[in-house]
Amino acid sequence: MRTSWRIGSIYGIEIYIDSSWLIIFALITWSLSSFYFPHYYPGWLIRMYWLIGVTTSILFFISVLIHELAHSLVAKKQGEEVRNITLFIFGGAAQIAEEPDRPSKEFRMAIIGPLTSIALAIVFGLIWWIVRAVNQPVAALTRYLAFINVILALFNLLPGFPLDGGRVLRSIVWGVTGNFKRATRIATWAGEVLAFILIVWGIVQVFSGSFIGGLWIAFIGWFLHSAASRSYHQVFLREMLRGVRARDLMTKDFTTVTGTISVQQLIDEYVLRHKDHAFLVSENGQLQGIVCLEDVKAVPPEKRGTTMVKDVMTPKEKLETADPEDDGNAVLRQLAAKDVRQLPVMERGNVIGILCRSDIIQNLQLRTELGV
Repeated sequence: MRTSWRIGSIYGIEIYIDSSWLIIFALITWSLSSFYFPHYYPGWLIRMYWLIGVTTSILFFISVLIHELAHSLVAKKQGEEVRNITLFIFGGAAQIAEEPDRPSKEFRMAIIGPLTSIALAIVFGLIWWIVRAVNQPVAALTRYLAFINVILALFNLLPGFPLDGGRVLRSIVWGVTGNFKRATRIATWAGEVLAFILIVWGIVQVFSGSFIGGLWIAFIGWFLHSAASRSYHQVFLREMLRGVRARDLMTKDFTTVTGTISVQQLIDEYVLRHKDHAFLVSENGQLQGIVCLEDVKAVPPEKRGTTMVKDVMTPKEKLETADPEDDGNAVLRQLAAKDVRQLPVMERGNVIGILCRSDIIQNLQLRTELGV
C-alpha cells in the first residue's frame, strides 16, 4: 500500500514524499555510484563514488522540487490554490486545486517549469566550469546535474498532456479557439500519441538488448498514457459539474436519529432498514452532528449495545457543510480535501439536505446517459 510523508512546507505549500520515490532514489543512487561515475571517473575510492552518487541523487530531486515549486509559486501569484507538491517515482507533481480560467494563466504556469530547469542547468554548468580543474568530484557532480536538468526541461517541453509542453500546447489552442474542452482533447490526444511512441520505442530497446532501459522507457510511456486519459476525464467531469449547484445534487429525503440510541439500535432500526450511509443526529429539532457508516464500523461489535450514537458521531462544530448555491466542483473539492463522504447542506442554520459522493456520481452518470 502506497503512503506519503510530509517533509516540510515552503511558502505555505506542503511538501510530501511518496513511498514510490524511495525506489527511484535507490535506483538512481545505485546506477550513479556503481556505473556512471566509475565509468567516467576511474580511480576514486569506492566510498567517494557512493558519497557523490548519494549527493547527486539528492540534488537531482531538489532540482525536481524547485521545478515543481516554480509552477506552484506562479499559480499562487495568479490566485490559484496549491494543495501540495509530491515527489514520486516519476519525479514530482504540484497539486493545484483548479484548472486555470484563462489561456495566459496556463501558459505562464506551464512554461515556468522548463525555464526553471534550464536556469538550474546554467547554474550547475557555471559551477562545473569554475571547479573542473581543481575539484574533480564536485565537477563530476555538477556536470551531471547540468546535463540532467537540460534533459528534464526538454522532456517536459514535449507537446503531450499532462507534460508542461502539453499544457503549453493546450493554452495556445485554447487561446486560438476559445474552447477549453477542445483544447484539452487535442492536448490529450498529443499526449497519448507521445505515450504510444515511448512504449513502442521501449519495446524496441528491450528486444535490442537494452532490457532495463527499454523497460523503463515503456513504463514512462504507459504512465503518460494513463495520466493523459485521467487528466482529460477530470477536466470532462469539471465541465459537466460547471453550473450545477449543491441543491441540485443533494438528497432531501434524509433520516434523522437521536444521539441517545445505541449504535446497535442504529444498525438494526436504521442502517439495515434504510440502507443509508449517513444519518443526521438531532435533539429537540436542533442539529447535533452526523453519524456515518465508518463511525459505526469503528465500534467493536461487543460494545455496540452500550455505546450511544452521540459518543461516536461527528459533532456539529466539526462538521464540514455546504451552501445550497455552492458550485458542484467546489463541493467535490471539499469532499476530497477533507476526506469526507457526505456534507450537510445548510440554509439559514437549517439542514435542507445531505450531499454524498454517490449523489455526484449518480448525477454525472445520468447526465452522461442523457447526453447533457
